[in-house]
Amino acid sequence: MINRKWLVTGGVTLGIILALMLGYAIGRSVDPGTVPVASASAATPGDDSAEAGFARDMSTHHAQAVDMSMIAAAKATNPNVRQLGYDIALTQENQIGIMQTWLKDWGLDPTGTQPKMAWMPEGTAALKDGLMPGMATQDQMRQLQSASGKQVDILYLKLILAHHLGGIHMVDGVLAKTTDPDVKELAENMKAGQQKEITVVQDLLKDLGAA
Repeated sequence: MINRKWLVTGGVTLGIILALMLGYAIGRSVDPGTVPVASASAATPGDDSAEAGFARDMSTHHAQAVDMSMIAAAKATNPNVRQLGYDIALTQENQIGIMQTWLKDWGLDPTGTQPKMAWMPEGTAALKDGLMPGMATQDQMRQLQSASGKQVDILYLKLILAHHLGGIHMVDGVLAKTTDPDVKELAENMKAGQQKEITVVQDLLKDLGAA
């Protein structure tokens, strides 16, 4: 579904990949009694709905966070940064699985006919240079991939901070428009989790002298 460029090696990386595969499998085979999975109904979201747009665009947004977090989990020098990277990668990969399951349950394709962010209250004006809010550029991702030592920690924390702030903006966008209880529940959980992680990121940047 999502193109991956794993640029990290070793046993730690293998363990992370296996954990992410498990998390994704859990997201794809969701138990309706344990996690929010939208069910088909007369009010099933359509192809151009805010719910479908959110599921598609946030899946893409999350995928980049997983990529950068995998790098941090394997290469960061600070154990707390490595753990944060691992936690974010696992959480967001699982959420991708949930959102892709929604689209399948709604009878919709993973990609739709609407432009990116067209579902947001401000529409495609939310894009910056063609990127969704908070997303890193290709150059920034290459810098993270090629970084070493403490620079991995600092660059990752700065990129994921911007990424989370952008993600929360997208969550606020769908919360302003959706009436679907499952979408609302997952979006609110995303926002609460990322707000907590923002505090952790800011504290880690201070500890590293890079606030």
